[in-house]
Amino acid sequence: MSNAKTSNDVLLEVKDLKVYFPVHAGVFQRKVADVKAVDGVSFTIKRGETLGLVGESGCGKTTVGRAVINVLRHVSPGVHVSGEVNYYEKDGTVTNLLALSTKNMRAYRSKIQMIFQDPFSSLNARLSVKQIIAEPLEIHQPNLSAAEVNDQVVWLLEKVGLQPEYAARFPHEFSGGQRQRIGIARALSTKPDLIICDEPVSALDVSVQAQVINLMEKLREEFGMSYLFVAHDLSVVYHISQRIAVMYLGNVVEIGTSDQVYFNSTHPYTRALLSAVPVPDPERKDKQRIVLQGDIPTPMNKPSGCGFRTRCPIAKPSCADAPPLLDTKSDGRLVACPYVQVGEPMGV
Repeated sequence: MSNAKTSNDVLLEVKDLKVYFPVHAGVFQRKVADVKAVDGVSFTIKRGETLGLVGESGCGKTTVGRAVINVLRHVSPGVHVSGEVNYYEKDGTVTNLLALSTKNMRAYRSKIQMIFQDPFSSLNARLSVKQIIAEPLEIHQPNLSAAEVNDQVVWLLEKVGLQPEYAARFPHEFSGGQRQRIGIARALSTKPDLIICDEPVSALDVSVQAQVINLMEKLREEFGMSYLFVAHDLSVVYHISQRIAVMYLGNVVEIGTSDQVYFNSTHPYTRALLSAVPVPDPERKDKQRIVLQGDIPTPMNKPSGCGFRTRCPIAKPSCADAPPLLDTKSDGRLVACPYVQVGEPMGV
């Protein structure tokens, strides 16, 4: 823990986060390589803000979320995690969560909660809805009486749009959207400052997705908490996020406001990713599709320098020399490419 002070606007700061998973082979299962799932990621999340984290499947965005809550060492033995995940108290005191032991991390579990991707497997089928929502309360607020816990469960169910009588039912009695609402209620139970949302609507029907997203946005405004919203659907991320960070092969390539990234992207990968978003207008013919050449490299053997250079339409020989740093552009966004400027054509 550090006694350094900082702006009260910042809630979480991730600095040069790296997560490498070992690969073993042979009779004796010796380590032969590392999967560089996250390879030097940095960003900040402000209080009351939603930061969207987007990218293709396998780019490392879910791993970032799990690293933030410091659980990777327990679920993946041998994993190498380095860098800093600094949590800022309201008085400005800074704590690096990655440096905490399991015992010391427990105090921060109530402040940072998680909503999982699959509402069908993230709820214990043997527990009633009341037991599922009450469990975090019983762990982090053991002094609450049974009546107080029951009142909190009823209040939380109403907050997420479910009837109080649902508390006695079990997860298999609910639809996917209702189960995700139960998961949201569980995450809200400790009144966290930050909720990590790991693709929370990807397993739901489109009509239900809109309901859950609107609910989450309403709860964020009411409780003043922050979201790290991990997803691959750019339209969903744009709807709920104030800022968007784009990942490619373990690195962040662009960070900007939602409007900057969605309507006026700068990095070549971000532009290609956005060009693949379908436009629900059969009359519109002006959208240019950017087709990247080649396949995504394996995180076990990343290209030298810029990880995107083997597919980039504007790559130069110097791109192989060193990984590009996030550079501040004229409109304030951060872009990991020294050869592009805001608003200029890409040349493809």
